[in-house]
Amino acid sequence: MPNGKVRFYDEAKGFGFIQGDDGAQVYLHASVLPDGADVQPGTRLEYSVADGRKGPQALSVRFIDTPRLAKRNRKSADEMAVIIEDLVKLLDGVGSHLKHGQYPERSQSRKIATMLRRVADDFDV
Repeated sequence: MPNGKVRFYDEAKGFGFIQGDDGAQVYLHASVLPDGADVQPGTRLEYSVADGRKGPQALSVRFIDTPRLAKRNRKSADEMAVIIEDLVKLLDGVGSHLKHGQYPERSQSRKIATMLRRVADDFDV
């Protein structure tokens, strides 16, 4: 089965196109997607191909890799500014303890690591 990336997909119209790894362009219709699938440009797919009325068409589709988070799930820039300011204050406090040779308590370290990962996820879309 060939592999490729979603080049374009319009959810409202229910179709799009896959750019195959071999360079071929394949029509993608919503009817061949798994139920509840969130198709975004860049999503890696494995698919089977048949000749349709207007050229190659995907018959069955399996998701290989989906891009991380959609931009629509991002917090607003104003919300992120407040979060970053609070995080900087927290890290400044941790930094001053580290300068004195003291690591934070284990529970505090886990909370800080979790917060850093969440902020990184919001930036990495």
